[in-house]
Amino acid sequence: MSPRRWFLALCASLALAPLAGSGQQAPTFRAGTKVVPLYVTVTDGIGRLVPDLEREDFEIYDNDKAQPLSVFTNEVLPVTVVVMLDTSGSMTANIDLVKAGAEQFFLRLLPRDRAQLGAFNDKIQLVTGLTGDRDELASALRDVDFGYPTRLYDAVATGLDRLEGIEGRRVVLVFTDGDDTSSKISQGKVLERARAEEVMVYAIGLQSDYFDGVRRVRTRPDRGLKKLAEETGGGYFELDKKDQLTTTFTRVSDELHSQYLIGFSPEARDGKVHKLEVRLKQPGMKARARRSYVAE
Repeated sequence: MSPRRWFLALCASLALAPLAGSGQQAPTFRAGTKVVPLYVTVTDGIGRLVPDLEREDFEIYDNDKAQPLSVFTNEVLPVTVVVMLDTSGSMTANIDLVKAGAEQFFLRLLPRDRAQLGAFNDKIQLVTGLTGDRDELASALRDVDFGYPTRLYDAVATGLDRLEGIEGRRVVLVFTDGDDTSSKISQGKVLERARAEEVMVYAIGLQSDYFDGVRRVRTRPDRGLKKLAEETGGGYFELDKKDQLTTTFTRVSDELHSQYLIGFSPEARDGKVHKLEVRLKQPGMKARARRSYVAE
C-alpha cells in the first residue's frame, strides 16, 4: 500500500469510528477524494507543546485560499524514522554525546513505531534495518564508523530511499556539525524529493570546535538544513553547546508523538507546487507544518 493510499484508508477508518473519550467530531471522508495530509506541531509562546486543541482551532490555506478541513485527529499515530548521524572527523570529540542523544530517541519509540540507524562521512552506512526493537537500535550505535568528508545530502537522500513505499508518517532525522562537502546530490534535489514524497525532515545541527591536525577549526551546520526542515514541516535545532544534544533528541521524540494530523481536499490538481499555511485561531499559538505540496 502506498503512503497516499494508507492515508486515505486512515481517513476512512477515522470516519467510521468516533474518537473514543476525546469529545472530537470524527473526520469525514468521501470515497475517491484526494486528500492532502499535514502533520502539525503546535507550540505556545514559550515553546511548550500544545496537544489538546480541537478541529475548530485550525485553518488551512492553499495558495492563500482558505480550505475546509476534511480530516482531523490528535491521536498518537505511528512513525517510521531513519536516523542519520554525522561521523566525520570533526565529530571525534562529540560522538559519545551524539550516541547518547540518539539512544534516548530510540528508547522513546512507541510500540508501533519503527526506526533505522545510519551514519555518514565519506560513505553512507546503514547500521540496522527498519525495526521496532529499541534495544537493537540502541546497541547498534556502537557499530557506527568514522570517515572524513561529509556526504550530508547523500545521507538524507538515502533516508528517503529507505522510506519509499512505507505506509504512514515518515521522517528523516539527521544530525551534523558541519557543511556538506562531497555529496553527489544537491540540497535542492533532496528538497524536491521530500516534498513530492511527503517526508518530514528533522535536523539537529551542532556548532563545534575541533583540531584538524594543523589548527583549531570552528564548524557550523550546513545552511541548507534549516530550509529543508522548515519546508517539509520538520524541526530545525541549532545547538552551540554539546550538552544540549540529549535534551534535543528527546524533544524531537516528544514532537513526533504530539502532532496533529489534519487534511483537506484540494480544488485544483494542476501538477504545480502549491503554498501551504496552517493558522491557529487561538492567540499565542504557533503551528509548524510543511509549507508546500505538489497538486498531482
